[in-house]
Amino acid sequence: MSILNYLFEKIGLCADMSLPGFLQARCSLLNKNSLKMTAKSLVIMSSVFGFSACNAGPEMVSTSVTGYNHTSSEIIRFSINGAGGPRIPPNSGGGAEVCCSTLPLKWSPSLSADIEWDKDPNPRGPIERDQYGQIKKEAAIRHATGYSHHTATVDIPKYVDEFCALQVHFLPCDQVKVSTTCFTPENPNYPDKAYFKAKESATCSNH
Repeated sequence: MSILNYLFEKIGLCADMSLPGFLQARCSLLNKNSLKMTAKSLVIMSSVFGFSACNAGPEMVSTSVTGYNHTSSEIIRFSINGAGGPRIPPNSGGGAEVCCSTLPLKWSPSLSADIEWDKDPNPRGPIERDQYGQIKKEAAIRHATGYSHHTATVDIPKYVDEFCALQVHFLPCDQVKVSTTCFTPENPNYPDKAYFKAKESATCSNH
């Protein structure tokens, strides 16, 4: 279980009104993000049902969501067009898919994806535990102050005959890309092999 899950699920951190101001602000941000994700999901569902009911606009189809983390940080949570994705440990991913986002059956040049994610830049940092091996609340709060929230809008690459899961690639320097290929990374025809060769730098020009 990630530290963020421990904070918000196990000890109900955001229910603690005695938190320092900066953590109350972070809880407020997370609550707003959750509402935004829910609202986006409702919009997507409404759009799908609307297209089905009146047969107007592009035909939409559902697709699962997965992610690849090409960094030493942990992706605690993410969403793409309002559809939530799985937690991704450092330098891993592709092992879990979450249902569902939607895509138009036919690609268009204006097609893009809104991505939000929270990351822990120090997932292997020492966290003080009690005599029973449980993370101490105060230590978890101190660790959580290092989390960061990010947003980006990226183009969705062209697809023609078919597409599979919406794949979100988290790259160094808080860059993100999206793919819809049906090939796996092990396949010689996989189009995004360069993402797996990305190297982290001590400095980032966009920071």
